[in-house]
Amino acid sequence: MYKHKIHLTTLGCAKNLVDSEKLLGQLQANNFEIAKNIKDAEVEIINTCGFILDAKKESIGEIMNAIELKENGTLKKVIVVGCLSQRYKEELKEELPEVDVFFGTEAYSDILNYLNASYQSDYLYRRSKLTEKHYSYLKISEGCDHKCSFCAIPLIRGKHVSVPIEKLIDEVKFLASNGTKELLVVAQDSTYYGYDLYKKRKIDYLLNKLSEVEGIEWIKLFYAYPTNFPKELLTTIRDNQKINKYFDIPLQHISDNMLKAMNRGITSQQIQDLIDLIRNTIPEVTIRSTFIVGFPGETEEDFEQLYNFIEKYRLDNVGFFKYSHEEGTKAGKKIDSVDEETKFERYLSLMELQREIIEEKNKSKLGKKVKIIYDGKIDNERLGRTEWQAPEVDPLTVIETDKRIIKGKFYDAEIVGVQDYDIVARII
Repeated sequence: MYKHKIHLTTLGCAKNLVDSEKLLGQLQANNFEIAKNIKDAEVEIINTCGFILDAKKESIGEIMNAIELKENGTLKKVIVVGCLSQRYKEELKEELPEVDVFFGTEAYSDILNYLNASYQSDYLYRRSKLTEKHYSYLKISEGCDHKCSFCAIPLIRGKHVSVPIEKLIDEVKFLASNGTKELLVVAQDSTYYGYDLYKKRKIDYLLNKLSEVEGIEWIKLFYAYPTNFPKELLTTIRDNQKINKYFDIPLQHISDNMLKAMNRGITSQQIQDLIDLIRNTIPEVTIRSTFIVGFPGETEEDFEQLYNFIEKYRLDNVGFFKYSHEEGTKAGKKIDSVDEETKFERYLSLMELQREIIEEKNKSKLGKKVKIIYDGKIDNERLGRTEWQAPEVDPLTVIETDKRIIKGKFYDAEIVGVQDYDIVARII
């Protein structure tokens, strides 16, 4: 039977990337040829993101590009899948009739059936990697039980569903056997892991079990929801040498007024106590977070509290986002009371403050001996990461050496310089 040559475009977060890797694995198990470039393909699959306005615009832009290639005769079929399609399938069908078919999230069997192929259960976790082979994202659960007023994820992905521990171990063994040395553990809420299956949070147990897989040397935890944070996780991270002393905690705001409006289920004081506890338990810890500016009702006093918190607690890496309405959410029904100019001004002031903090922190690390992993060369610069730097979201390490170094290997180095947000390290 003739098999179409397929190209897959992935947009959005690391969790979407994992979905794409699993789909590619299924396509290859069915002997489809995978094109590296859309212009060489007959079928384009677009795994969309529908989380925030900019992501939606990017997804629509990719769909329109594929439609144009189809109209020009380059492509035979355009298939749209993922979050945007899950949430707006009927609207998209009406507005974009040129698309051949729409599927939602994790619709592997439906997509394969449409392509006259079959779902291969033996290939459930045999992913076709889209990242460098030495690091892999591991999605430990799907969906979210929280009801944050600004977030559409529960509407798109549903309630929290954990992947059983034994299945995750099998997946990691497969990844490690194919060269993965660093695991990047992701979920909508990673600290809630296991509660639906085991009636208690098991993220600490899971991380310990993952660290026992031969070949895995680094593990980083992302999306650690701060409300009802499992304290036992801190000693696990402190004591297990394979788990990086790295926390990604989406705090979103610090003002009690805003935290209540966002329905975060936590107070300003509880957040500050949690940060203090983490730092007291793990002195060398790196903390990264995200914050929203311009949420409906955010006053100058609310913003000042956020600014002062960033200035006082000096988190290691922070992402700031300007609020935009999400249909179907509680906040989406409110008047967007903060004008775009004010949002932008607040965003810029926080970005400048965080730039100064990172510069100061980087300079304090001069002379420090570190372990780095080499990711590869870009524009003739060798780039790698320390244990406090994650791919895509954090600054990098520029590597200086006269020796030949191998992608995916670990090296001992000394920090010798600062280059904007990045550090410079010399191989020892």
